[in-house]
Amino acid sequence: MTRAFWVAVHRWVGLVLAGFLVLAGLTGSLIVWYPELDARVNPQLMRVTPPAGGGASGPVPLDPLVLRARVQAAYPDAWVHWVTLRPAAPDAAASFWVEGAADASGRHADLGFDEVFVDPYTGGVLGTRRWGDLSQGAVNLMPFVYRLHHSLALGTVGTWTFGIVAVLWTLDCFVGAWLTLPMRTRGDRARRGWWSRWRPAWAVRWRTSPYRLNVDLHRAGGLWPWAALFVLAWSSVALNLYGPVYRPVMGLGFDFQADPRSTLPRGDTENGDPAIGWTEALRLGRQHLGAQLAAHGVTLVQEDRLSFDPHRGVVRYEARTSRDVSERRGRTAVYLDARTGRLLATSFPTGGAAGNTVTAWLVNLHLAHVWGLPYRLVMTVLGVVVAMLSVTGVVIWWKKRQGRRARRE
Repeated sequence: MTRAFWVAVHRWVGLVLAGFLVLAGLTGSLIVWYPELDARVNPQLMRVTPPAGGGASGPVPLDPLVLRARVQAAYPDAWVHWVTLRPAAPDAAASFWVEGAADASGRHADLGFDEVFVDPYTGGVLGTRRWGDLSQGAVNLMPFVYRLHHSLALGTVGTWTFGIVAVLWTLDCFVGAWLTLPMRTRGDRARRGWWSRWRPAWAVRWRTSPYRLNVDLHRAGGLWPWAALFVLAWSSVALNLYGPVYRPVMGLGFDFQADPRSTLPRGDTENGDPAIGWTEALRLGRQHLGAQLAAHGVTLVQEDRLSFDPHRGVVRYEARTSRDVSERRGRTAVYLDARTGRLLATSFPTGGAAGNTVTAWLVNLHLAHVWGLPYRLVMTVLGVVVAMLSVTGVVIWWKKRQGRRARRE
């Protein structure tokens, strides 16, 4: 295949992807700061005034299970089956995900909301929202931005669409980089000067015509952060098309552990609470995870959450450990039978199969959950770069199209 063929592929794939990548890049730059921006937009839901006193360590919030019980009492038609255990800032509200309780036929009640915000010191409800539903107003601004970034706010159809976009973007990363390489010429002297002929592709000439500057920004802007752009593209495939595309492709070179959720039993009845009770579920979760950490030589960093899947009858206790990549969320987990408390499965995000370790790094690099504030700043800029590359690519196509039309005329 000739160079002209790949130029055409890069041009038309880029035109197809341009609008999607502008949207993904700009919304991604915002999502890097999702918790802060969401709290800034909704202080009435997410900020509280800590009470005075509380000793040298400050005011002490209520136990998470006590807060869960308060929410359950406030909404008897809801199932409150997700409890956050990790400590929060003193002025941060607690939030709980809820689901409408099921009737005898298995149909769930429509509550009109799925997230409840609570004062962690009093247990008083601050408000609710249906996450991502923009019809509820600014309260869902940032969740809606998140939905746009992940799935165009179109659910499954949008997830597949963005997944296909990510596949094309991944392939185009290689095509675009290859097109910047100098064309092959004959002779030893040409081969010895290969880098000197490729080096201009990495440079941006600021004092030139607007069109040449646009070309340089497009070419050099894709080369300098190429590795980061590839990580974003391929991790997007992992997030949107894990089963159909990412897992089979990565399985060609890496081994993967079986997802423990695929082997969990299916509950024959649905109930809003684990049969062993929430307090016992937390105690057993800590006990089982502690035993697993000791057996594998892993260190506990921080508890994360306790959740109950009423459709399977399974309790999941998660924590952040020395095998976790994310600085925000713990992905080390134990799964318990909600009827007996028996350990069903254990899941470590890294340290086992190479495929799981690579995937954990890719996903957390994409989410900017590693390396603190400096990396978040880098990812903010990178989102703008993604949008810039799409816009400059469209400008190049449009200018060349105008030139071809002028020559024909």
